[in-house]
Order: sequence, then structure tokens, then C-alpha cells
Amino acid sequence: MLYERWRQIARDRPNEFALRDAASGERWTFGRLAAAAEGQGRADRPAIFPQGAGAGFVLAVLQAWRDQKLVCPLEPGQAAPELVSTPKHCVHFKSTSATGGSSRWVAFTAEQLAADADNIVATMGLRPDWPNLGVISLAHSYGFSSLILPLLLHGIPLILSPVPLPEILRRAARDEPALTLPAVPALWRAWQLAGAIPPNTRLAISAGSPLPLNLEQTVLSHCGLKIHNFLGSSECGGIAYDSGPVARADAACVGAPLRNVTLAIGADGCLAVRSRAVAETYWPEPSASLGQGTFQTSDLAELREGEVFLRGRRDDQINVAGRKISPETIERVLLAHPRVHECLVFGAPSSDAGRVEIIVALVVGDAPEPDLKDFLLERIPAWQLPRDWRFLKSLPVHAREKISRAECRRRYLEGNL
Repeated sequence: MLYERWRQIARDRPNEFALRDAASGERWTFGRLAAAAEGQGRADRPAIFPQGAGAGFVLAVLQAWRDQKLVCPLEPGQAAPELVSTPKHCVHFKSTSATGGSSRWVAFTAEQLAADADNIVATMGLRPDWPNLGVISLAHSYGFSSLILPLLLHGIPLILSPVPLPEILRRAARDEPALTLPAVPALWRAWQLAGAIPPNTRLAISAGSPLPLNLEQTVLSHCGLKIHNFLGSSECGGIAYDSGPVARADAACVGAPLRNVTLAIGADGCLAVRSRAVAETYWPEPSASLGQGTFQTSDLAELREGEVFLRGRRDDQINVAGRKISPETIERVLLAHPRVHECLVFGAPSSDAGRVEIIVALVVGDAPEPDLKDFLLERIPAWQLPRDWRFLKSLPVHAREKISRAECRRRYLEGNL
């Protein structure tokens, strides 16, 4: 089903631009890419493991689709799973991002993958004359669904840039009249500070972690470019998208549900996602939270006037002397400070048994601790004030440019922060 959709795209647009590798300068039309895919040898193993940031990743996906093999994208250095007794009819495995703990695999059918691409393209208005500039991981759900699937199933051209450094970004972007640029907040911040956001960017997208309001407002003010916040998950693909032309007024707002996606709030206050793009199951151990078209998240949320407002993760809440606070609540306030670029908040065991936990803040920026405390005390109760402050040059991220709260907490407790 997926390969037939790709072949139809290639037949309809054989001489049109499809793919460019900014590192090598090599360029493919849809016809040339289709010929390269057909010319590959037959896969003699049950799964294909695409890796890297070049055209080989795309060709590996097409080889797997052609030969009806399972696609299991891997990050550099990520071990391939031993694929025994995989779910019937599933054609794709995604690895979760492990932002809340250990990662696991998520299994998709062809129809579920295609539905996610359809929802994203229709909601965001991706266009063939605005090629995607690919600087994010192709193996991660965000990159695969926003870059690879739109290319192969909708004919949205892709420019691959292996390194997101400002000068490399400029060179990769300069030959196109218009671009779509999906990225993560840390990259948008770095590009904004370096004055490197390509002026031919027509559609700017941010996902992977919360988009700070001050960054969104600064880019809009300085560049006239609205960064659209995108919420997704490895388990269900796209969830919500902020399509508005002006900067958000509330950092908790992540936009409206994608087309063909239905959202609800469960009895536990967490967001439930229902769509044709929801994965089949976890592998190797299924979970009641995923399956039959529904993914029950652990994100505390509110639905108001057609938009989604996130209130933190149920498992991340910090217990301060019996009172619970979501770390995201404190992070949103900190990020409103003009001299805070990034931050991460979590709870750690307190030496005072009565407090249960203390609040720890990791901060990237040049604001002194006393200023930040005064800033917070004007906006939140004193008991929500972080007791331990760590000032870093950057927040630790893994290969997917995602920040793991669980990993930062572990490193903090081990004395490695």
C-alpha cells in the first residue's frame, strides 16, 4: 500500500525536484529516486534499519516498502531490537523518546502511518513548492512523519542538511525561493541568536519540547515569522497544531487538534487521543493505554474553546510537603523571563522528611539567581520556588534533540550536573 502510493507520486511527477543532499550537493527528481529505489538489491532479512541523515535513509525505507519488510529507523549508536514474533500486519516500528523513563517500541500498520502523514499535510498545509528543510532526526517520529512520509506519500520535496549549524543552515536554504522548516525550540533559539533563520522560510514549525513564548514573540517581532507549535507523540503521530498567525498568549496552549484527530480528557485528567493514525500496539509488551485507535497519554490537559492546554505530566508532579506541583507550571513562568533561554524543573528527595521533595531548576541563560527568585515570587507561591539552582550552558539532550526529565534527574542524583 505504501509503495504503491509512492510509485504513483513518482509516475505523476517524474521530472520534478524530490530530494537534495545539502552535504554532497546531489539532487534527485522523483523519477531518479524511483529508479534508484528499484535498482537496489532485494532485502534478505525481515527488517530494514534506516540510519543517518542522507539519501541512504530514504532509499532504505523505499527498499523495505518494496520488499514488504519491517522498517525500524535507528538513531546513531542505537541497538537494533531482536525482532521475534512481531505484530501481524505491522510494517513500521518507532522507538519512543524516553523523556519520561526507558524507551520502548511502537508498532504501526501501513494505514496508520499513511493516516498520520495525511493529517499532518492537511492540517499544516504542506506544499510541494515549499520544500521541507530537514535538520531534525529522520529516525524520530517527528522527523519521519513530518519529512519522510510527506516526501514519499505526498510529493513534498526534502532538502537534507546533516548539521543544523547556522552557516550550514544558510547554505542549505539559499537556493530555494521558499521553504518549510520544522525544528525544535533549542535550534530556533540558536538560529535566532545567530541571525541565521533563513529569510525564505514560509512555514516554521516547532515540536519536541515546549516552545517558549518569549522565543515565539521575538522571532515574530524580528523576522516577521510565526513559529507554529506542534504537539505529537511516537504512539499516535500528530496531536495538536497552533495554526494561528499571531503569537500565543498562553504557553500552556499547544493549538487545536489536527484534522481527523479527536481528543478527550479522561477521568484522571489526562489527554486521550483517538484517530486512524494511533499505533497498533507496544512491542514486545502491549499496554492497555495503546490500541484500537486510542492512545491514553499521561499528559494532564484541558480542552477549552477548541484548543489544548497542557498542565504537565501526571508522573512528573513534585510533592512538596504534601502539596503537588507540575514542573511545567514553574518552567513556563521561568521561560517568561527575557534572560532565560531554556530551563528544566524536577523534584529530588529532600533531606527534610517533612518536605518529601525539593524543587530543582536547571537554567540556561544569563540571569542571576536572586533576580530569578524575585521574578518567580511575583508570580507563584513561595512554596513553589526552586530550592536548588543549576546554571548550565545547555540542557542535556539525546540524539533526538529531546530533553529527558528522568535522565536529568538521574544525573542530578548521581552528582553529574
